Amino acid sequence: MKKILFTIGLSLTTLLSANAQDISDNAIGLRFGGGNGVGGEISYQKALGSNNRLEIDLGLANEFTNFKATGLYQWVWNLEEKFNWYTGFGGGIVSANGTGIYGAGVIGIEYNFNAPVLISIDYRPEIGIAGGLDGLNSDVALSVRYQF
Repeated sequence: MKKILFTIGLSLTTLLSANAQDISDNAIGLRFGGGNGVGGEISYQKALGSNNRLEIDLGLANEFTNFKATGLYQWVWNLEEKFNWYTGFGGGIVSANGTGIYGAGVIGIEYNFNAPVLISIDYRPEIGIAGGLDGLNSDVALSVRYQF
C-alpha cells in the first residue's frame, strides 16, 4: 500500500511540475467588471516564482462610487500552449458604506499572445469581514494587461 501511495504522489508531483507555466515578471493593465454594477480597476501582477504571482488591483466599484483595493496570491497552471488557468486567495478594503474589509478568492483563465499582451477572464467571490460589504458578492471581470 505504501508503494502505491508513493507512486501516486510521485506521479502527481511530476504532472504538476511538468504543467508549470513560466509567467512574465510583471504585467500591468485594466480589469473591467464588478459584482455590484460596472467598475474598473488598474491591475498589476508580479511573478513570485515560475508558477505563482501576486496581483494588486486598485479601482472603483459599485458604478464608480466606491474605492476598492484588492491583493491576491495566485497559482498558475498551463492548459495548452498559450492558455493558462489560475486560482488564488486574498483580501482587500473597500469604501462602501464606510470602510470595510473583505476576503476574496479567484479562479480564471488567461491567454498569452505572442505580443506582450495577456487577456483573462476570472470569477472573484468576495465576502465581507468587517464593515462596508455585507454577505457574499460575486465579481466577474475581463482583464487586458501589458507584460514586461
